[in-house]
Amino acid sequence: MEVRRPSNDGAYGSDLTLFRIVRGLLCLLALLLTAFMMLVYFGFMGAVIIRFFSIYYSRKVTSFFFGAWLALWPFLFEKINKTKVIFSGETLPAKERVLLIANHRTEVDWMYLWDLALRKGRVGYIKYVLKSSLMKLPVFGWSFQILEFIPVVRKWEVDESVMRQMLSTFKDPSDPLWLALFPEGTDFTEQKCIRSQKYAAENGLPVLNHVLIPKTKGFFASLEGLRGSIDAGCYTFLEIVAYTVYCYVYDVTIAYKHRCPTFMDNVFGVAPAEVHIHIRCISIDNIPSSEDEVNTWLINTFHLKDQLLSDFRSQGKFPNQGTEQDLSTAKCLVNFGAVILLTSICTYCTFFSSIWFKIYVSLVCAYLASATYFNIRPVPIVDLVKALFKCKSS
Repeated sequence: MEVRRPSNDGAYGSDLTLFRIVRGLLCLLALLLTAFMMLVYFGFMGAVIIRFFSIYYSRKVTSFFFGAWLALWPFLFEKINKTKVIFSGETLPAKERVLLIANHRTEVDWMYLWDLALRKGRVGYIKYVLKSSLMKLPVFGWSFQILEFIPVVRKWEVDESVMRQMLSTFKDPSDPLWLALFPEGTDFTEQKCIRSQKYAAENGLPVLNHVLIPKTKGFFASLEGLRGSIDAGCYTFLEIVAYTVYCYVYDVTIAYKHRCPTFMDNVFGVAPAEVHIHIRCISIDNIPSSEDEVNTWLINTFHLKDQLLSDFRSQGKFPNQGTEQDLSTAKCLVNFGAVILLTSICTYCTFFSSIWFKIYVSLVCAYLASATYFNIRPVPIVDLVKALFKCKSS
């Protein structure tokens, strides 16, 4: 959903100048280099070596370093490109476990969720259900593997086992988690909307104009998988205070002014002028437990989302704006400086120090490429020993 209103020069975004091109390419190069060095030196240590001893501390270390890297993207969007990110709806508590559902307007919706997660201290813990083809991206695909994103091919008979296996590893209530899901399964286009409307009319479902009919199986599996750990005190969203558990789902609606951005629009800073993010907190008590009822609940939720986007189109804003503060420029600069310093040290060691650093980097790259391709993650040694004793006893 976008609101098109001409800017002062009559365009629907900023002009693509030579300065913007050079600045964008330099930023993209810096993001690639920092991602590579974070992966090789800190991602491998945190997500592989430490994981042999503790999944909990493995995720802590990985989220710390990659949270610093992911925070560079909101810095690019909001401070360098001057994109206004406006939050509305309900004010969210910080630092919780949450299942997040959002509409999928364009290919970069998921990147703006980092702006929200950063404000809540959870940018290093956000995990996405995303197309498996994105795992093939150089460097970035390795990062998605390290961060434990869930790859899907959008065929449930193939995706079910992968999703359930990954979800089973997220049940520990001591592990912070933001699991983000786009139930539409693909980004919104006019052609896809027409097909979705035809399907809705033929099946007695609401005919939606600004979102697609959501696919329900992935959402139900996520809800069931996380809620299935109730005996361990883990829900879709939880906060344990004096043995009290509070459970919520975040319903996020994203809209753009003045046009929907592509990835390169983000890099060059030509669009969008504004990103509007509306959030509802939904208690787990208000979400049914049977699959049929969950399916109906999700479709009704997207019907409400469609109405919200229709109002945005006419009014140019969501209700109850201003629920989140702007990012601190000072904190962004400190984080940027720290990441660049670490990257510079690692780059020097890789190219100008001992040959053993080059051998190490080569071996880690080979491991990350194969681990991403085959979706391999280390199992803690303690779990391996328990499994061996269990096999012997049986």
